Amino acid sequence: MISWIVRILMVAAGVVTSWFVAKDAPIFGVAQMMVALLLLTFVVAVLAFWPHRWTAALDRSDKQL
Repeated sequence: MISWIVRILMVAAGVVTSWFVAKDAPIFGVAQMMVALLLLTFVVAVLAFWPHRWTAALDRSDKQL
């Protein structure tokens, strides 16, 4: 399960990194890891600060609005 998340994150980081760095450059792996860490930080921040009212609005089974 975790390997799937890491693989998806690294694929996304590879795509973003390839916009700025050539894939055969020696720094590509380092840059890819930096972008992956930035993406992971962004995902964690979005999950941490997700407003409760959005969750209540999206949850159709919750009748208390």
